[in-house]
Amino acid sequence: MLLRPRSTKPVELWLVIVDASASTRRHGALSKAKGLLSEVFEQARRQRARLALLHATGRQAQWLWQGQKASQALQHWLAELGAGGGTPLLAAIQQAADWQARRQRLHPAERQRLLIITDGRLRDWPALTPSACPALLVDIESAPIRLGRARQLAAELGADYRHIDSLPVVAGSLETAL
Repeated sequence: MLLRPRSTKPVELWLVIVDASASTRRHGALSKAKGLLSEVFEQARRQRARLALLHATGRQAQWLWQGQKASQALQHWLAELGAGGGTPLLAAIQQAADWQARRQRLHPAERQRLLIITDGRLRDWPALTPSACPALLVDIESAPIRLGRARQLAAELGADYRHIDSLPVVAGSLETAL
């Protein structure tokens, strides 16, 4: 068996965009998203992946983490995560794409992946540019009557689509999804 030093393994960056608008409070959607995020943070820590976390709530998206290794600080943020206000998700997606492009120029060997967690409850949106890296959109819409806009959003971004209820919550389940 040939052992390779860790330094030869390509660095991975997982960019996570979390929609925490008021609509995600309904029907336990945000609660399910928190469980998923906890698993993502733990997997990133175990795999030594770098994380970037963009929180879309209120009037504008906020960066909480930008390319650092996962730590317990993320779990503390997750425990405090609440929802409210509008949905600056489209601005967050654009902001993330710009940041990813800059980061890719600085770290060309880094493998980037994008995870978007949203209920897709947007009125309408302009045409979107497909993601520059592999992407997964997890739909957390849990209302009895679902609008299904997250699936359309995923298609426009060229992202794989999964509903949160279809994801097994087992350690390692997201490794194949991401």
